[in-house]
Parts: sequence; structure tokens; C-alpha cells
Amino acid sequence: MTSASRSPSTGRARLTDVAALAGVSVGTASKALNGAGRMRPETRQRVLDAVETLGFRPNQNAQSLHTGRSWTVGLMTTDGIGRFSTPVLLGAEDALGAGKISVLLCDTRGDAIREQHHLRNLMDRRVDGIIVTGRRTDPRPPLTGVDEIPVVYALSPSTAPDDTSVVSDDEGGARLAVEHLLATGRTRIAHVTGPAHHAAARDRARFAADQLKGAGLELATGRVHFGEWSEAWGRRATDAVLRTAPDTDAFFCGNDQIARGVTDALRERGVGVPADIAVVGYDNWDTMALASRPPLTTIDMSLAEIGRIAALRLLEAIDDDLAPGLHTVPCRLVVRESS
Repeated sequence: MTSASRSPSTGRARLTDVAALAGVSVGTASKALNGAGRMRPETRQRVLDAVETLGFRPNQNAQSLHTGRSWTVGLMTTDGIGRFSTPVLLGAEDALGAGKISVLLCDTRGDAIREQHHLRNLMDRRVDGIIVTGRRTDPRPPLTGVDEIPVVYALSPSTAPDDTSVVSDDEGGARLAVEHLLATGRTRIAHVTGPAHHAAARDRARFAADQLKGAGLELATGRVHFGEWSEAWGRRATDAVLRTAPDTDAFFCGNDQIARGVTDALRERGVGVPADIAVVGYDNWDTMALASRPPLTTIDMSLAEIGRIAALRLLEAIDDDLAPGLHTVPCRLVVRESS
């Protein structure tokens, strides 16, 4: 419940002032601010207009006591650098901010002990729910000791099938990349990607090979080139691919760093990109994609949308409208000069 009284000495507007200006009862004004009860839209709008006119700020402590909610959500990440978790966080904040919900960011740095420490702090703060994210798409064990607090996993899905996980559609992303290269007339496509023990590398490689097989083609060198998520690996892999398959006319890379290394190596060889060989990356990381020469065509993982959808699923779970299982968010092809 919003506080109906404040000391006149503070000079701050009270709920009674809001109600008087809006021409409604204190109870109606409180319901309008809390989003509770049924009322005519114009009545609710009059209350909101009065709030803005008077500069009224609700008493969050009293509101929490009335609703049993803290109006805060925890966001736990293993991505200390923020390359992947920051867009997810921004997307989540966009969705949660509309409901006046604050986000508490906790960086576990991939450490299980630190994760439990942050989890205890979030529990002590009586957060309404938790979003868990990271920098990899590999499934992770679910949080333990969260009692009845709703949890949604974003980008890094939970291994528990009954949990709610929101992830990027890597199958769709690989399909977009291969379809784009095929549409530009490329038929000898090599795939260079990161470590084979990373789900992102394995999945994108498998989906790319399946897409080519469906078109009656195979990878240019007959295999996937697994390595590192780095420009250096992209340069080395380019030499390996062209030694084995000198007729290669396109590279589909597992991330933008690798793709930038590929374009550098091709340029040093005097190979035209995309005149002779086209290059497509993955992630749409501006730092890499736009600085590449030429700028990279790439797959955008829709990280902010993943955060937004995860936040919406969390809000539904807080209201006991659970949506367990794996929810995929479509990727997007961003075409630039490299293809």
C-alpha cells in the first residue's frame, strides 16, 4: 500500500494530496498506483497525472509490506567482462523498469562459492525473482537453495527441463548465414569456429553442416575447423583451409573475432573480400564487426531481446503464471561489405 500520510514538515506531497487533485478516494488512488483493482482507464490516468503534477513518490516500504514484494530482481552473471551479459541486462531492465522494478547485478566470475554468496545476499534482500545469465550457451546446473523464488535462465540454459530458459536460436542463426552465402552464389563454404567443448561451437558447426547437406553440398574441406575464439586462430585457420581447399569461396565463422582474423589473412594474401571469398561472422559485436576490413556480415544473437523475454517470463512466474522449458529467440542476419 502506498503511504497515505507524511509529516507536513517535509513539504512532500502525500497520497491524500494526489487523491484530492485527481478527484478520487485515497483507496482508489492507492489501487491506481499499485496497478490493483478494476477502474476506468481515465480514472487511473487522472491519478497518474496528479502524481506527475505533484512530484509524488510512493513509500516503497509500505508498498512492500502490503504486496509482500520487494520490487527488486537479482541478475546473476558469470560474464565479468560484460560482453554478453550487458546487453542481456539492458534488455531485462527495459522490461522490468516499466514496472518500477529495480535490478541488482551480481557477478559470480564463474566461481561457485561466490555464486552462493551472492545468492544468500539476494535471498536476504527478499528479491522477487532471479535472472541467471553468462557468456556461454552451454547448459548450467540450476541454482540451489532458492526456496520458492522464481528463476529464469537467459542465454545459458538450465540443465533442469522444468526450469524456464530463454536462449538464442543457434540453429536459425547458422541457417541464416549459410542461406545468405548460398544466395550470393557461394558453394565451397568452409566453417572455422571455437573450441569443440563449447556448445556454441559444436551447435553452430552441426547446424551449418546440416544446412549445406540439405542443399546437396558439404563443407569445403570436408570437416569443421575447431580452434579458439580469436583473431589469431582465424588467421591460422585461413591458411589451413586454403591449403586443403584452394577453391574455397566463402568462410562462415563461429564468431566475429575469428572472422576478422580470416579477413586479415585473406587481405594479406591479396584475396578480395568479397570479390573472391565472402566472409560471415557471428555475434554482431560492433567492436569487431565494424572495425574489420571490410566490415563484417554477421549474425546478431538478439541478446537484448533475450534479456527482455527472460524478464517477461520472470514477471509471469512471479504472478504464478509459469512457462517452463526452453524458449528460443530468433537471430538476425546483418549484411555488410564482407559478403
